[in-house]
Amino acid sequence: MSSAERLIEATRELLWERGYAGTSPKAIQARSGVGVGSMYHHFDGKAGLALAAMRRSAHELKESAEAHFSGPGTAGDRIASYLRRERDVLRGCPIGRLTMDADVVGNDTLRAPLDEVFAWLRGRLADLVAEGQESGEFAADLDPQAVGAMLAAVVQGGYVMARSAESAEPFDAATRGALSLLGLRVPQHA
Repeated sequence: MSSAERLIEATRELLWERGYAGTSPKAIQARSGVGVGSMYHHFDGKAGLALAAMRRSAHELKESAEAHFSGPGTAGDRIASYLRRERDVLRGCPIGRLTMDADVVGNDTLRAPLDEVFAWLRGRLADLVAEGQESGEFAADLDPQAVGAMLAAVVQGGYVMARSAESAEPFDAATRGALSLLGLRVPQHA
């Protein structure tokens, strides 16, 4: 792995664990095993490196979600697959974690990858709801945009509640509840 790749991966991990404010150039250097000079050679300081790391995390979130969204089955099956996919719930979302960081949300450039991936996620979920309406799977009076936003919020809020409780159960209950509201049958211990 190149030094630039090691820097990006180390920064991704640190941002997920500590947030932007808690991720220092020294910590990035120690985690990556790459000298500070390399960081400034490849990136425009901490902000440039963090932006590259956040873009990578956003890209991976999209790829992972899209694998469920474009998989087999009905629209409801694909929504359920996404909501019930294997996650490290207690660790939280690498993108959602950064929304709690004032240095990120207060900076248009750093916030952009978060805004873009969450807009994409809400849109893809809304598309699936609309597809389910067209096939008769979901009620015609649902607002696909609102339901897509609700489903994205269930996942992000589920992470927060699970971390607070130090248990995956609040996340699982939230996703079961969302699927139930859509009229999708789910096992009790999904």
